[in-house]
Amino acid sequence: MRRSNSESLLGLTESFFQSYLRHTRGASVHTIRAYRDALKLFYLFLADQKHKPIADLAVVDIQSESVLAFLNHVESKRGNSAVTRNCRLAAIRSFVQHLLRQDVTWAGQYGRILDIGNKRAVRRTAIYLEPEEARAVIAAVDPRAREGERDHALLLFLYNTGARVSEALAIRVCDLRLERPRQVRLLGKGQKERICPLWSETASALHRIIPTAKGEALLFRNARGAPLTRDGVAYVLAKYVRLAAQTTHGLAKRRVTPHVMRHSCAVALLQAGVDVSVIRDYLGHASVATTSRYITTNLQMKRDVLEAFWKRAGLSPAPLKKWRPSPKLLTFLENL
Repeated sequence: MRRSNSESLLGLTESFFQSYLRHTRGASVHTIRAYRDALKLFYLFLADQKHKPIADLAVVDIQSESVLAFLNHVESKRGNSAVTRNCRLAAIRSFVQHLLRQDVTWAGQYGRILDIGNKRAVRRTAIYLEPEEARAVIAAVDPRAREGERDHALLLFLYNTGARVSEALAIRVCDLRLERPRQVRLLGKGQKERICPLWSETASALHRIIPTAKGEALLFRNARGAPLTRDGVAYVLAKYVRLAAQTTHGLAKRRVTPHVMRHSCAVALLQAGVDVSVIRDYLGHASVATTSRYITTNLQMKRDVLEAFWKRAGLSPAPLKKWRPSPKLLTFLENL
């Protein structure tokens, strides 16, 4: 009996990943990997807690108490943040919802798990480059150097489109339209397609690297002709950030990842006055709330809004008077 239960858990886990995540939901490779890692950690923890091999775990072992203990373990023993804890919980919730769709017999058990709430986490402000900094990084590329044309096209593409690195690496030549209207078709999270316009500068740079890859072939490739990897993109970007830091000192101590280029694109669009809902579609965000976080990170935009408010109200901000300590105050403090 126990063996059949464990086989049932294995079958349900396989159907969750193969049938539901891949085909029904159309989850990205990265989402599948994140859910895989979360369930793997949970099963290892559960097996240790139940003092049994993972092969003998059954559906009945997945209880709310065990999930709560696992989440506490993630934070206290593994040292993960509340954000990571919530991501692990999201994966478990999605799996439990799949279990509920397959068998309502354990509805009460599953319901208690689904009632477990996220832990409030401090959201970090988005790190981004100002337009002049992003341009300095792109200008650091020497197109005449080996792989220089590819690197120039890659950095321009990331900043122009705000594409996730996975989206950029999946681009094929057939996804591009380099004559007017210049645009690219991107495949984002959940297999959602979107069209992004391209600057003429970006289109020209992409056109120069097309002869090495045609049709269905991936556009961005390494020196050996193999598809460029995420680590490869990070290496290329870091190299030109170091070069640009020699003349643009604000870059010297910055850790600029490919996702920072995405944030930089979003902030530049906001600074240009583009509506948040348009930027949401441009970046492929599921919710405008995700896009709105960029407003809170940009101090210059806050200053501009405040100055516009004063001007609209017909007021002038009072000049600040420089504070000077009173001699009496200093005497008082010295006599304490």
